[in-house]
Amino acid sequence: MGISRPWQLLGLAALFLGLVAALLFSGAAAARTVSDPGALARWGLPISKALHNVSLATVIGGLIFSIGILPRTSGPRSRTHQDEAPEHPAFTRALAIAAAAGAVWTLSAIAVLVLTYSDVAGQGLSGDAEFTRALVYFMTDIDTGRAWLAVTIIGAVVTTALFGVRSLGGLALTLLLALGGLVPAALIGHSSSSSDHSGAVNSLGLHLVGVSVWVGGIIMLALLSGILTGPKPGTGADITEPTLRRFSALAGFAFALVFASGVINASIRVTNWADLFGSPYGQLILVKAAATLFLGGIGLMHRQWVIPQLGRKGAALSSRRVLWQLVLVELLVMGATSGVAVALSRSAPPEPTAFAPDATPAFILSGYELPPELTPERWLTEWRIDWLWVAVVVFALVAYVLGVAKVRRRGDKWQWFRTVNWVIGLLVLTYITSGPPTVYGMVLFSAHMVGHMALTMVAPIFLVLGAPVTLAMRALPARSDGSRGLREWVLVFVHSRFSQVVTHPLFAAANFAGSIVLFYFSDAFGFAMREHVGHELMNLHFLLTGYIFVLSMIGTDPLPRRAPYPLRLLLLLATMAFHAFFGVTVMGGTSLLAADYFGNLGRPWGPSALADQQLGGAVTWGIGEVPTLLVAIGVAIMWSRSDARETKRVDRAADRNNDADLTAYNDMFAKLAERDAKVAERNKLEGR
Repeated sequence: MGISRPWQLLGLAALFLGLVAALLFSGAAAARTVSDPGALARWGLPISKALHNVSLATVIGGLIFSIGILPRTSGPRSRTHQDEAPEHPAFTRALAIAAAAGAVWTLSAIAVLVLTYSDVAGQGLSGDAEFTRALVYFMTDIDTGRAWLAVTIIGAVVTTALFGVRSLGGLALTLLLALGGLVPAALIGHSSSSSDHSGAVNSLGLHLVGVSVWVGGIIMLALLSGILTGPKPGTGADITEPTLRRFSALAGFAFALVFASGVINASIRVTNWADLFGSPYGQLILVKAAATLFLGGIGLMHRQWVIPQLGRKGAALSSRRVLWQLVLVELLVMGATSGVAVALSRSAPPEPTAFAPDATPAFILSGYELPPELTPERWLTEWRIDWLWVAVVVFALVAYVLGVAKVRRRGDKWQWFRTVNWVIGLLVLTYITSGPPTVYGMVLFSAHMVGHMALTMVAPIFLVLGAPVTLAMRALPARSDGSRGLREWVLVFVHSRFSQVVTHPLFAAANFAGSIVLFYFSDAFGFAMREHVGHELMNLHFLLTGYIFVLSMIGTDPLPRRAPYPLRLLLLLATMAFHAFFGVTVMGGTSLLAADYFGNLGRPWGPSALADQQLGGAVTWGIGEVPTLLVAIGVAIMWSRSDARETKRVDRAADRNNDADLTAYNDMFAKLAERDAKVAERNKLEGR
């Protein structure tokens, strides 16, 4: 029992009905009085965007089902003949659907690219040379055109991979690339020029991820329904219950992400209740919010009633019927909501989204006005929420707490010391990414270095002491049906060749010490200060760099290789010296780093840009040494405890075998002494 093909097409029909209704309601498709591109562009662009969004979500859903929900093979397989096991029909169909959707994604992205230029330029489609030259300029020199060109290229690469890649590792990399296709969409549109630039971009990016996972998953459930429900000839056993249970957990996360990020993004663009209830833009937001809550209620029904009933005799048939009826309703509502979302992106928000003609240099360069002059109390009071890192922190905290609760319910112990350190590390990470180090780090090099050193030296110490991988290994269940869950993926990553390289003590130390020089004395620093993507990549890189280095020094989580304690202390001393060298170099420098940025902010308070940079060098030298010294003390303590444990082990072994090793050792010397005595006696008799 599943959803038949004619019913599956209703979701696509609901998409276009919702799109047309929302466009007519908002007036977004109405003819313009000036520079009208024509009906083809006005209606073709939103339709192409709708097809693009749905096909991209289907690609992401298909990849998620393939690598984390569905079994890869039919029946058990041996470790020595994994390649001989046949693919599970659901796995094969999921990838086939994803490949077909990838082709639609690529073609629709091309259509959006061309129609977006037509819409922006205010001229109809044409095949003449002038139109082509202008289109090429749009794709190569205008941000919106470059973004859609990047999406097209990503779509083509992902589609090509889907037709040839079958290994789970390769599919996981393909999924990451497909998710990367969401980044350009988050960087353009209304969010790119909102008053809270980073907040709008990050919340929209999180929203797109959640929507793609959720919508893509529902589409895959509908299209795979006939295979999941077996048993039929050639389809294998019924995998409906585990598939739905696994997706339900993921959908719950996606729902929370979609709703929270949607509220945040809407609050940035609609700043008062009158605009929310009185403008077409605000009213479409309310429709989306109501539909999201309705879908969340259906998901709760799945989790609380349908899934538990699937495994019960007598109730299985009726519960399956309700299951696919609910999935069909979800498909219809999601289709209509997706159409409303596309129309919403074509509608003008109540707040203006263009730079003011009198924008300050600081706003042009950083996207924000200058904060007030930095004072000691403002190291606690000036905040600018980075919703991307807030989402990471909330997810990490909730997952850790749930893991600890599960371990303790099972009767196992988990040290409170680890939990406290994990929470402290997340709080420090939030302070760095959303607090004064970020606010003032955009205008003061010294404040930037405070945040940098705390991000790479302070937060990782607490996070490493939380031992998250060890907790995951204890809390996450193992799978035995040929699919890979979170536990299996963590193990694959820990034992991968990539992990062996990046966690090697010598590489970790070189990366930790060398990254700071390569970053700050190259154009990468200026890119990170000017561009939002560069800023977030900078935070991610230095957090991971510090985490891996500290993990290789004092971590208890499993690693492919650990350095002996003397080498650890030597590496720590080397990194201390390297940081000191970098700090002294910056202190004595007379050339401004990222001069086109820090030299043009127009800051009327505080020291000059060069004097502040020299202060930042002192900060690097001073702050960097203290955490490194603490890590060195931790290594020394672990070394001492290791020796104590080894001594106790030897003593226990001696107690068990009555000092057999010591007795054998003494017997060896006794035999040597006896031999020497016999040699001396023989030499004496021979008169030597």
